[in-house]
Amino acid sequence: MKKIYIINGPNLNFLGIRELEKYGETDYTTLLKLLDNKAKALDMEIEHFQSNVEGELVNFIQSIHDSLDSWVVINPGAFTHTSIALRDALNTLSAQNKIIEVHISNIEERENYRKFNLIKEFCEISIIGEGIEGYFQALDYINDK
Repeated sequence: MKKIYIINGPNLNFLGIRELEKYGETDYTTLLKLLDNKAKALDMEIEHFQSNVEGELVNFIQSIHDSLDSWVVINPGAFTHTSIALRDALNTLSAQNKIIEVHISNIEERENYRKFNLIKEFCEISIIGEGIEGYFQALDYINDK
């Protein structure tokens, strides 16, 4: 059974509440339930973690460092563009685990400051602009490996 950690950064707990035109109407709790159902159907074990606090995300990533051969699906939110600490934590993690970056909106077609990506180089693939479907695409990608 494949182990997948799904990590979400700041404001993703407000899915279905903020900027519906960019992030859709599905709320965060519903997204987690849908992902749990998909993982069960694919015989995967998933663990969710979300924080609006940079240090908590870094601490969680460090806590899973010894989980060899697991997968990480991460949507770092705004920390994609600003967090060197998160970048360094993912760099260390990427030596032993595979990382997939997911962004609900297309960060490459948004404001200029969102086009700078500090974590992409440590990710096996990036799925951007596919809405919440990007998370399910990530699970399908992992299932095919």
